[in-house]
Amino acid sequence: MEMRLFLLQRLSAMVMVPFIFVHIGMIIYAVRGGLSAGEILARTQGNWLWIAFYTLFVISAAIHAPIGIRKVLKEWTAISTRAVNWLALGLGALFLLLGLRAVIAVGGL
Repeated sequence: MEMRLFLLQRLSAMVMVPFIFVHIGMIIYAVRGGLSAGEILARTQGNWLWIAFYTLFVISAAIHAPIGIRKVLKEWTAISTRAVNWLALGLGALFLLLGLRAVIAVGGL
């Protein structure tokens, strides 16, 4: 199981790298362009490319982060492996739920 999680985390990291660069680039573009929150929302509402982009970003982050948190908790705490696994699974579900909720809100769905 550990090797599968290791590989899954590395794969999710590779998927996230281009998303991170595009996301940061979009932030820089918006800030330098002086866009207001309303102008940004006007561009994201109903934009299926934006919605798909951030949905995939959220999914990859919701996979990547809990695996890393799980590893840290296993190494640094006395919490049982079973409890750490459930905690990581719960965090992943929470991250996915909150991230997709944000995508839906900002995407105007």
